[in-house]
Order: sequence, then structure tokens, then C-alpha cells
Amino acid sequence: MRLLRLFFSLLLIFILIYTPMTAFAYSYGDPNEEKVAEVYKQMAEKLNQQPPNFAEAKTIFETVKEELNMHMGIEPSEVVLADLEAKDKEAVLKDMRKILVLNIARRLENIEKNFAQYDTSKRLLAKAFATYEALSPSVQSKDAAIDKQLRSEFDNALQSLGNPGLFGVGKKPSNIEQFKKSKEAILTLLQKQFGLKSLKVGHFSESVTEKPEAVQKKEWTDLSKLKNWIPIAVLIIVIVAVVVYSLRRKRRN
Repeated sequence: MRLLRLFFSLLLIFILIYTPMTAFAYSYGDPNEEKVAEVYKQMAEKLNQQPPNFAEAKTIFETVKEELNMHMGIEPSEVVLADLEAKDKEAVLKDMRKILVLNIARRLENIEKNFAQYDTSKRLLAKAFATYEALSPSVQSKDAAIDKQLRSEFDNALQSLGNPGLFGVGKKPSNIEQFKKSKEAILTLLQKQFGLKSLKVGHFSESVTEKPEAVQKKEWTDLSKLKNWIPIAVLIIVIVAVVVYSLRRKRRN
């Protein structure tokens, strides 16, 4: 019995550590807050000081650089950092607004791909709208009617998700075609407002492609790398040693 308990304990530890858990590959955090949008607002605050505080703005940007590189390639970060180095306030803010538009496009694209997953889709839409909230003042300053239209389309997108209800109570059917129309309207309006050439490949050039969130791997769980097999091999050796030792001890007794 002791042998079995030890064996299953070690096996459980192995499973918990080395089984890739794609459901936790990305942390959504607060569904109504988007980190990139918060970074933009904090950077704008520093850059609107007199004189603009480029050093602090760069420090703030660095907190989201790795995430941007992972989802958008390295070019957006390189452009922003170059503008910060050149102390070009307007260029930094303009590029950050483009990044926010691309982030909205990424969120909406992932909703369409996982439309049947209500909870995930609703979280992603909340994050997309939180991103738009950061862009809203810029849109309003150009055309308040466009801002109103965008907010209406976000509402339509939310309605299109339907509602699974609680034990069937309050259930509303989803409508992916309605969502696609709202998505197209939102992205078309934002693309025109902020002067992006393309949102398909995303990012700042056509040479960078984004990996879907679902296939992102943490380095230490990537079993295609030889070094990550070492702990597994050690664990197997330990298990075998325990089994052999216990069997020999049993025979002696």
C-alpha cells in the first residue's frame, strides 16, 4: 500500500507539472481592463507633462513590451522605442493608438474563432471595449458621431453572443453573422480613423504573423526541447528505484 501511495503521489506531481494546460496559457485578468490600454493612458499622462517625461513613459512601455512582441511581432515595439528615443511625443502616441486598434482586431478575431465559448468570448469583448475606451477621446475629438456608432456596434456585438442562461433560464441564442457584421463595422471605422493600411496580418508590416493564443507554449513545457526531458527522466528513474527497492525488501521479509 505504501508503495502504491508513493507511486501515485509521484505520478500526480508529474502530471501537474508537465501536462500542458492550454486553458491557462494566457491570463485574462480583470475582464473589464486591458493592460495595453492602461499602459497607453499612463504613457499619455507622462508625455503630456511639461516637459514630457520620456524616461518614465519608456519604463511604463517596457512593462507591456514582451506581450506585444508575443502577439504582434517585434516591429511595433521597435517603432515606439525609436520614437521615445527621438523624443517625438506625437509619434509615440500615434503609434500607441495604432497598437490599440490592432489589439482590438486581435480580440475580435479570437472571439470569432471561439464564438461558441460564451464566457471566453464575453471576456475578450470586454477587453476589446476597454481598449476602445482608451481610444474614445481621440475618436470624439475628430467625430463624435463615429464614437457613438462604434459604441453602438460594440453593444450589438455583445448582444450577438447571446446568453446560455442559468439552468436554461434567460437563455438567448447567439448570432455569429450579427457578430461578424459588428466586427467588420468596428474594424473598418477604426482603420479609417487611425490610418492603418491593414488589420489582416496586423502589426505594422506585412512580414510579421501572429501565432494563435491557443498554441502558445511556455518554454519549460515544450517537450520538443531535449533539456525539458531531463526532469522527466530523473523522475522515472526515481520511481523505478523506489519500486525495485520495495520489491527486494518485500522478498527479504
